[in-house]
Amino acid sequence: MSSSERTHPYHLVNPSKWPFFGAMSALTMAITGIWYMQGGPIFGFLIATALLIAVSYVWWRDVTVEAMNGVDHTPTVRHGLRMGMVLFITSEVMFFFAFFWAFFDQTVPFITRTAHDVWPPAGVVPLDAWTLPFLNTLILLTSGATVTYAHHAIMKGDRAKCFNGLLLTVILGVLFTATQAYEYVHATFGFKDGIYSSTFYLATGFHGFHVIVGTIFLTVCLFRVKRGHFTPEAHIGFEAAAWYWHFVDVVWLFLFVCIYWWGGSGYVPAS
Repeated sequence: MSSSERTHPYHLVNPSKWPFFGAMSALTMAITGIWYMQGGPIFGFLIATALLIAVSYVWWRDVTVEAMNGVDHTPTVRHGLRMGMVLFITSEVMFFFAFFWAFFDQTVPFITRTAHDVWPPAGVVPLDAWTLPFLNTLILLTSGATVTYAHHAIMKGDRAKCFNGLLLTVILGVLFTATQAYEYVHATFGFKDGIYSSTFYLATGFHGFHVIVGTIFLTVCLFRVKRGHFTPEAHIGFEAAAWYWHFVDVVWLFLFVCIYWWGGSGYVPAS
């Protein structure tokens, strides 16, 4: 149906084969990944991963075309996309809430009777919050400022400043990931060394994964800015990436305060 024949403001998407192939690639990736963990070959997992990346690329390419044709993404559709991103981030908040609950379940006596008498547990040497974790905090806070700078630039139609702000944000995201990897390599406790390492690596590791996803998200926006895909009136993809990045920033602040600083300072809870 052409835009002149449309009698509603909604976008009825055309049939697409990519959701099916994406689901099959993800399923194959999960099966071959479990097989590899049980001693099987890794080539199946790598092939499935490559297929999923390829399908994601062509699927998102089609979505980008829809966003730029000036017809499908009406104000009503753009509002729906924004609300969808808000609900997605809300679900991510609940995701991390479960990790924080597991941490406080082991550290705060009035929440549960299973809380440890001493935290960190005896024999655990936690990371100093004011070394690499604090450096990563500064990196993420700076990246939040640069992505906001880029957002304001695109709202004013200044593509050059938006590109520079996004480029700085992506560099800072990569630097955060590299610093966290260095931190993990030099930690005195391993992944299987008890409840402290379990809660620590679960929360910080999943946050690190979200940083990687956010960095990829912003990198895609970087190339789209270079190609002139965004305008002051229509830049939903960039807004979604910026909101996601701010969410990652806020979660890290809670991680730094609760797990690195308070949870690693050493204390004896009141009985």
